[in-house]
Formats: sequence, C-alpha cells, structure tokens
Amino acid sequence: MVQRVSVVLEDDIDGGTADETVTFGLDGVSYEIDLSDANASKLRDALAPWVGQARRAGGRKATGARSSKPRASRGSDASAIRAWAADNGHTVSERGRIPAEVREAYEAAH
Repeated sequence: MVQRVSVVLEDDIDGGTADETVTFGLDGVSYEIDLSDANASKLRDALAPWVGQARRAGGRKATGARSSKPRASRGSDASAIRAWAADNGHTVSERGRIPAEVREAYEAAH
C-alpha cells in the first residue's frame, strides 16, 4: 500500500494558503515566515526602503565560484617556509598564518 503525505503551508499572517517561506534577519537573528504571494510582496515592499540603503552582510554570494586558491595548495610548504624563516632571521610562530612578507621573501630566495 502506498501512503502519500501532503504538507500544506498556512500563511502566518492571515491563515490562508501560503505560497512560500520567506527568510529575513534583524539584529543578528534570522526568521522564517510562511506567506501567500500577496503577503510576501507586502513584506518585501515594506522592507524595500531599508534594503535599498543597506549593505549586504554575509549570506550566499551570487556566484558559487571560488576567487582564491584552496588552502591546501597555499599552505603545503608551510613547514619549509617556517624552517627557512628561522634560519634567515625572520620571526614566525609555529602555528597560524605565515606573514605575507616572510612568504614573499621565501619565494624570492627560491
């Protein structure tokens, strides 16, 4: 026997049928609300003046492309750079990011 389960979203404002779940944030808190197309449009219109003047903070980027090299390829010579830096008078911690000046000096020497 086949069972089918149907989930029906209810508009959180007027109790009618919701067409979408809208996600928004305020004061560092994210919210979700199920709304009909009409109520979702009202919410977006109400927020438009503030969204139009705001900066985007975090969240998903428009493109999924990476803009920099993966960490593994950049940090593969970390132990060699640290050893070279110690032998050549540079101060570098045992862990963490190697300063750009030290990395550049290492690359210039090799």
